[in-house]
Amino acid sequence: MFSEFFEGHSLRKVTMRRNVITSLGIVGIAALTLTGCQAADPAGAESAAADAPITIATIPMSDDPTAENPVDVLVELLEAETGREVEVTDVPDYLSVVEAIRADHVDIGIMSGFPSALAVNTGEVDALLAWPGDDKPVSTCVVLNDSPVKTPADLKGKTIAFADQASSSGYFMPVSMLHEAGLEQGTDYEAIFAGGHEGSFAALEQGQVDAACTAFMLTEMGAPMFPFEDGEWRAVGESAPMAVMGSVLARQSLDAETRTQLEEALPKVFSAENKERLAGYGGFAGLEPVIAPKPDFFSSFADIAAIAGVELEDLK
Repeated sequence: MFSEFFEGHSLRKVTMRRNVITSLGIVGIAALTLTGCQAADPAGAESAAADAPITIATIPMSDDPTAENPVDVLVELLEAETGREVEVTDVPDYLSVVEAIRADHVDIGIMSGFPSALAVNTGEVDALLAWPGDDKPVSTCVVLNDSPVKTPADLKGKTIAFADQASSSGYFMPVSMLHEAGLEQGTDYEAIFAGGHEGSFAALEQGQVDAACTAFMLTEMGAPMFPFEDGEWRAVGESAPMAVMGSVLARQSLDAETRTQLEEALPKVFSAENKERLAGYGGFAGLEPVIAPKPDFFSSFADIAAIAGVELEDLK
């Protein structure tokens, strides 16, 4: 997706020299990176890195050609704040973002709370900054308006779509909510993974599942992020809040100048005034970030991860 902004902006091409990495393609990144770095000159590397494009791994956010893509907006704003070119690599899911960072294939990735905790726990990825959570519920499960399901307990025996196995709002938090209602995955309901929130909504719309669990924030945004009109859907249940909303993860080899530049630029990119344009990233806009949080900042996720069958210590 190459984009140009016309109305309301000066005419400029957003630098989207976009690469696409499949899940299988991630496996070879580390070997390629090591091979390419063997002859590098350490004395000149730091200076060269500070002038190189900033690289970001992202998952797909929106394919609606009539709406401004939040990834394009992120690139535009980050280029404006840093004065540097920004390149995007598309990957299929959150875990592929983490692997791209771990392998030094990209500089940064923007993640929600749980995949951030999983990544930081490996000891091979740094949290550049993180946004603390609030006291609002994170997730809900969406059903069509004519569904007999009224409460989370009514989803027993049903098929439920989740966004991604590493998604905070689209997996971990709703699984915890269903656990609190007495329902266990694989025993009381069937889970399918739709490859993203859009896929979950499509599966619900097409009658392939009985419910789609997602972020409350998306249900409040309307089209194109949420495809259902008022009267077509209902929310079933509310998850607990999260202690950490999300983070920007960085490769540990990121040069000091770029690291400092990003720590200064990203809070400005995610300012309240950019909330609407950032769309799917807008949940972080206006929040006060913690710069360079320590790994224990994410420790609150351990219990909820265990409900979903994930032990943080097993991911090192």
